[in-house]
Amino acid sequence: MKIIVCVKQVPGTNEVKIDPLTNTIIRENVPAIINPFDTYAIEEAVRIKERSGAFIYGISMGIPAAQEMLKEAISLGIDKGILMTDRKFAGADTLATAYALSKGIEKIGEYDLIICGRQATDGDTAQVGPSLARTLNIAYATDISRIIEINNNKMHCLKITDDGYEEILIKLPALITVVKEINMPRLPSIKSMKTAKKSIIEIVDFQYVEAEENRTGLKGSPTQVRKTFVPVHKVNNILIEGTVEEKADKLSEILLSLRMEVK
Repeated sequence: MKIIVCVKQVPGTNEVKIDPLTNTIIRENVPAIINPFDTYAIEEAVRIKERSGAFIYGISMGIPAAQEMLKEAISLGIDKGILMTDRKFAGADTLATAYALSKGIEKIGEYDLIICGRQATDGDTAQVGPSLARTLNIAYATDISRIIEINNNKMHCLKITDDGYEEILIKLPALITVVKEINMPRLPSIKSMKTAKKSIIEIVDFQYVEAEENRTGLKGSPTQVRKTFVPVHKVNNILIEGTVEEKADKLSEILLSLRMEVK
């Protein structure tokens, strides 16, 4: 069985800076971590590997520094890391990201299952997984909270919904996105960390995956950020002093004046 896990590097800080020219996140020299939702995808792939045997690829699209993130994924149980990095991939929205990842996955060859985290913490769109599946023309299911069984090229799983759960039977090859309820990600062992440190991440570029330039990066992104800003929350505090009766009278006057302003 061959499993592909899509892994994204996200800022490990709330102090995110935006490039004023492209309105995209500046990722260079910013502390980075594995997207938290993707750690559940990695863990579930490793559990499948432990139960029935599988080879796990971890694929990511990002800056060269993301190699360290993929090495961390290897320390958690991924067998091979692949990093798609090229200036032509930069500034991609969810559609362009899904397209680029699909080209990278096509280069890997045949596979049985693609696992993605539900969403990325730096975008919160939850769009890449389903869009990737549609681009690859394979079946998909989102918000999976439990894989019950994989047998005879079919996967029986549980999907979390607003009203409860749905049981799904999906034909492989397929893509799923997973939620936090599916498992508890493990910590790497000292041995696995040493092995991961020596591992070689495969680097692939735009030319290698044979992508169409007008479908990648900013050129291939139908949605673009035009402006970003930090909301300003203005709060006016009024301190009322005096006896209980004086405070009540003053508060009544203030509320009445506010009511008149609203009218």
